Amino acid sequence: MQQEYKSKSYSHVVKIILILAVVVGVGVAVRAMVLPDTFGEFGHYRGSAVQDEINRPIRNGTNASCLACHPYIRQMHLAGVHHTVSCEFCHGPVADHVTDGKVTAKLPKKEGKDIKKLCLRCHNQIIRARPKESIKMISMPQHLEEKHVRIDHNCNQCHNVHAPLMWVNEAKAMVGAGEGSK
Repeated sequence: MQQEYKSKSYSHVVKIILILAVVVGVGVAVRAMVLPDTFGEFGHYRGSAVQDEINRPIRNGTNASCLACHPYIRQMHLAGVHHTVSCEFCHGPVADHVTDGKVTAKLPKKEGKDIKKLCLRCHNQIIRARPKESIKMISMPQHLEEKHVRIDHNCNQCHNVHAPLMWVNEAKAMVGAGEGSK
């Protein structure tokens, strides 16, 4: 029977324990240096984060902040099916346009293919997560083919972007077709 060899020297274990102790000590020291003073004041959060958020400049407004200065759009927008859509969804943050109540820049106007891309962000039938009952879904270019228009048309050639059914319903009324007809 062969005897098992057992080392009487445990220096390798001592070295590993010393290395782990140094790593833990350095980690605790670094954490103490980088951890904000107010960390943990309100649970697992930095207490001064609340004040940081209060001091952050406001970038977004409400539709009321836009429609106050754009009365013609206000009338169309509130009467149209897009009355629940935020102006900023299409036009960008109000802070890029108005600062301290004064117009500081013009917001970029969507034109050409950008309008089609913008409309399809919500109305593209490929997006399966949209509720079909509340948002009219279309497939491009089939929608344009069904309406017998060129497939390079943009949405705003038939639809007013602020009140999408306005021009469509006016055209139907001119030819004597009701809202429900196709």
